[in-house]
Amino acid sequence: MYCLADASAFYASCHQVFEVSWRKKPVIVLSNENGIIVAANKQALSLGIPKFSAYFKVKALCDHYGVVVCTSNFPLYADISGKMMTVMSSFAPSSYVYSIDEQFQDYAGCESTIPDFYEHGMKIRRAVWKQVRIPVCCGFSHTLTLAKTASFASKRLPGFRGVCVLDTKTEIDKVLAQMKVDKVWGIGSRLAKRLQFMGVETGLQLSRLDPQKARREFSIEMERIVRELNGQRCKNWDDVRAPKKEIFSTRSTSDRLVTLEALTQEICEHAAIASRKARDQKSLCRVMICFAGNSPYDDRPVNYKAIHQFAYPTSDVDQITKIAAQMAAEMFKEGIKFYRAGVGLIDLVDGQHAQEDLFNPEPNRPELMSVFDGLNQKYGKNTVFLAAQGIPRKWECDTAMKTPHYTTSWRDLPRLKC
Repeated sequence: MYCLADASAFYASCHQVFEVSWRKKPVIVLSNENGIIVAANKQALSLGIPKFSAYFKVKALCDHYGVVVCTSNFPLYADISGKMMTVMSSFAPSSYVYSIDEQFQDYAGCESTIPDFYEHGMKIRRAVWKQVRIPVCCGFSHTLTLAKTASFASKRLPGFRGVCVLDTKTEIDKVLAQMKVDKVWGIGSRLAKRLQFMGVETGLQLSRLDPQKARREFSIEMERIVRELNGQRCKNWDDVRAPKKEIFSTRSTSDRLVTLEALTQEICEHAAIASRKARDQKSLCRVMICFAGNSPYDDRPVNYKAIHQFAYPTSDVDQITKIAAQMAAEMFKEGIKFYRAGVGLIDLVDGQHAQEDLFNPEPNRPELMSVFDGLNQKYGKNTVFLAAQGIPRKWECDTAMKTPHYTTSWRDLPRLKC
């Protein structure tokens, strides 16, 4: 039996841990530049405030209903996530952190010691709430995909009270019939449209698709999804978090970028972020894409893009940043008030088994990059950085709506008066 333990509205819930008066209020979390709603709790969603929409569109609605609005506070999220994962992992012999707010657990061979998985899920919920003050939901089933389905049911469907156990075909089919196909784990919007064109609208209809046809029409991954929905184990820990094939870093700025220097610094910072992510998963980049544009709500929306193919795959921050600065100069246009910019590393290859070239004039420097990343990891973000990113960053995120770090900064530790 597998379990997926998933926090409810994790980003919003983290802000409510130390702000007790917010716990029953609608809460939304904005992106770093306070432009996009990246998280909303159940109370906020019930007011008609959609996730991933522009904040200015719903600002009046938020003011009317007294919605609590916060800026993203990633140090706080990471610290609370670590505490939550520690508590949840104590309930299972084997666990795997899937994301900042999700953990898979494997209970193979525990059926005799855990006769009631529903009650076991309730124990996990109570323990996490008692020790961390984060609400979590648990979904149990025979495969990873079905565990994800059970987790969806525990959060979205009525009657489960935060825990769903799918251990019979009748129960599985009942939940899958209530799930739209795009809610099935591994089915994105593009695949959902193709499936809907074939008449597959729900998870139940997808589970009844012939596995061989799913492989022919789509891919082997689609066949695995179909088989997993029918109780056949086809995925394991190594499969669910394969290295990314593409890495992007992008952001909307609070102030418009109207000079070449400002745009170059923004692009170079994204190049540094993307290259670090590539090094983290031990990948090298063959092709880099840079893009920039003004707001889609401007009178004349424009978007610019530049592409560069490296002669030799690299993840060296110096090489990537140098090319990014050149591409920023190509995209810059006088009179354009740039609002959004980003960098994408595509066509990634495995860096652990890369074949070096004797005639490469700028070989990768893994030892230097290891020291570079190590210093930033030990002493904090941007302890060491390339000057191309700019000093100081005048368009960094507005901290007016950012909550204190509480647990990761001495000056933000909660104070108790006795």
